[in-house]
Amino acid sequence: MIRGVRRDPIHIERARQLRKDMGDAERRLWSRLRARRLASYKFRRQHAIGPYIADFASITGRLVVEVDGGEHNELINQRRDAMRTRYLQRAGYRVLRFWNHEVLSETDDVTEAIWNALNAASTSGPLPSGERVG
Repeated sequence: MIRGVRRDPIHIERARQLRKDMGDAERRLWSRLRARRLASYKFRRQHAIGPYIADFASITGRLVVEVDGGEHNELINQRRDAMRTRYLQRAGYRVLRFWNHEVLSETDDVTEAIWNALNAASTSGPLPSGERVG
């Protein structure tokens, strides 16, 4: 939890609901990340970080992975995503973003990009502005 940010019960319930309502791409990626299947890093799904709910977060790896649908092409959502990424980076996380279709059609490549980001964590800082990988 970020200092000074309380875990709002409504926020917690929203995260629970999102876990129940994961899309196909999120479910597929979760099958690769769950149970420490990736480099022994523990990932949480739909994890609240401050005012935001990250699709996937590795607390120890300081990595957030977002899976985006087509609505993230809209200008208003791009601005919201940029604000969210800045917040997460200030909180000490690196942010990787993938499109739904990338996760569904290139799952191995997406998993490898996450693996590489975790391995690079000790030698580099955050990715610039939550750039897309792939």
